[in-house]
Amino acid sequence: MTSLHKPDADQLRQEILRHLKYSLGKDESHATTYDWRMSLSLALRDLVVDPWFASTRQTYKSGAKRVYYLSMEFLIGRLIEDVMTNLRIDDIAKSAIADLGQDYDQVVHDEPDAALGNGGLGRLAACFLDSLSTLGIPAYGYGIRYEHGLFQQRFEDGRQIETAENWLAQKHAWEFERPEVSYRINFGGYVHQSGSKVNWHSAETVLASAYDTPVVGWQGKWANTLRLWAAKPTRIFDLESFNRGNYLAASEPEALARTISRVLYPDDTTETGKELRLKQEYFFTSASIQDLLRRFISEGHPLSSLAEHVAIQLNDTHPAIAGPELVRLLVDEHGMDVDEAIILARNCLGYTNHTLLPEALERWDEALFARILPRHHRLIELIEDWHLSNTDSTVRIIEDGSVKMGELSFIMAHKVNGVSALHTELVKQTLFSDLHGTYPDRIINQTNGITPRRWLYSCNSELSTLITSNLGDQWPNNLDQLAALADFAEDSGFQDAFRAAKANNKRRMAEWIKQRDGIIINPEALFDVQIKRIHEYKRQLMNLLETVALWNEIRDNPNADWTPRLKVFGGKAAPGYVVAKEIIHLVNDVAKRINSDKTTMPHLQVLYPENYNVSMAEILIPATDLSEQISTAGKEASGTGNMKFALNGALTIGTLDGANVEIRDCVGVENFCNYSATLFLLPLGATI
Repeated sequence: MTSLHKPDADQLRQEILRHLKYSLGKDESHATTYDWRMSLSLALRDLVVDPWFASTRQTYKSGAKRVYYLSMEFLIGRLIEDVMTNLRIDDIAKSAIADLGQDYDQVVHDEPDAALGNGGLGRLAACFLDSLSTLGIPAYGYGIRYEHGLFQQRFEDGRQIETAENWLAQKHAWEFERPEVSYRINFGGYVHQSGSKVNWHSAETVLASAYDTPVVGWQGKWANTLRLWAAKPTRIFDLESFNRGNYLAASEPEALARTISRVLYPDDTTETGKELRLKQEYFFTSASIQDLLRRFISEGHPLSSLAEHVAIQLNDTHPAIAGPELVRLLVDEHGMDVDEAIILARNCLGYTNHTLLPEALERWDEALFARILPRHHRLIELIEDWHLSNTDSTVRIIEDGSVKMGELSFIMAHKVNGVSALHTELVKQTLFSDLHGTYPDRIINQTNGITPRRWLYSCNSELSTLITSNLGDQWPNNLDQLAALADFAEDSGFQDAFRAAKANNKRRMAEWIKQRDGIIINPEALFDVQIKRIHEYKRQLMNLLETVALWNEIRDNPNADWTPRLKVFGGKAAPGYVVAKEIIHLVNDVAKRINSDKTTMPHLQVLYPENYNVSMAEILIPATDLSEQISTAGKEASGTGNMKFALNGALTIGTLDGANVEIRDCVGVENFCNYSATLFLLPLGATI
């Protein structure tokens, strides 16, 4: 690992001014907040490049095995504070910005969230990359550079309205475009076999073009790469159509290609939506497999040693086509025997399962799949035949007119992991019970995690300062050290400081809501928070029913000693998920009624801020007193929001589901409220 040269405040200030002049083309007197933010970002990016290059050179020199993490989502959020935290130059940057006469918070918060994910899956991927860099493990993250990412959410008459997210309306300061790195991605057409040679004659081709973002780890000792793919046409502009006056047709190739990387999770309730979703998944997976194979071959290794140098991890079933795609390249491009290619590909691939929900384990209509990916359809048939002929299993990948991506992922992986201890056992017993019987050593557990650098050290500076003053400054790199805080549990001075940090975080949230939405909330209230994707199994509806019950109790007895409570909901519903969107509508209608009740207002308020994202979570989570983790038991694979709340000192009320079980084991039964059908009401003066 490399050692980072940290600038002082004056050196960083000079670098900011240099970028302001030469990268942004502005002088100080005419610079906008955007200009200052971009100049700061570019100055910070410069500091990341040296460890990034050094890490890459060291990886090539040592011949180290690389991890390739394939994910449809990377919910990275804002990067300025993330980079400053990991470089440990927070105070230096604040001083430099202040010396330039700028408002630090205004400059930093000008950065848009990179909304390249939906929820826990995407945020997990971002945390995973941070941890790989912190541990100094050579790695690439591969995904899609969505032009608009997940939609922006607003409410009209309480209903969710989706509008295009525009994080790329301004230049993305952290990425490096790689025009020299592009791969052809084919769709449709037909397959022709002549002897042992198979040719796929595609009907449509686009290019996958690479954009790289360095991901630096703690203390800047190592940096890995997040490589995102943008879809571009093989022919940008049809001049002949343009000259005939058909201007729209002239740009059609570009428009059709860009559609693939335009929006995260297009509505797939229509046939065209399903087709686009499948194309997206194959697009980024094929580009990634081609890229890693090109890198491997360039180092001079024999193909037979691929699994010794390459570990490919599939984040859920979205990149499940990686197995057949790797087999295709090994067989069609490099002449390998099919059975040998299947075994080699399986030795490279690992699969992380994130769900037990049948609708979330992707199944593609076989006719659609065969039309879009005819070569892969045939290869999956061969993989299925190989699996059935080499085992006693009767599990099929193609069945009842569907291509089952969960079964494909399992069969083509040498290891399959669940994401909490409970979830892993359920995967063995229910979801893949037959395959587990065939491959009893394949399923392992790897409980999800979060990066404490962002989710405590950075977003909760007051609490992290308190922890550091008692434990030293090494805990962000070794969270096990937090166990030593138990020694301070009865220390009145520590307790007072902890309460003060929580109170200040609640005041910060109240001020943020006031400035953002014009809503006044009571920072002295108990903050009772449920923020996550809106879904029936996550039971926001149950939380709302408890809220209504509490409201009725207060109305019936308004003079009782009630603990003032703020109920906070946050999250988005998939555009095609009608029931989830109706839950949002109901929450907002209930909030409108309760918040207008003068009798109960001193005791109860309901808040549902629009457009929940990473930056909002960084404000809400440190302020939370009570974390709602009440999913239907057996439905939540793990959860990572529950970990963030617990790490920031919130009490959890939850079902014994997913990682809630392990959180309870860590914090103690006495600090975990087991969710039940009874109302959870606190009298005045109760402590949590």
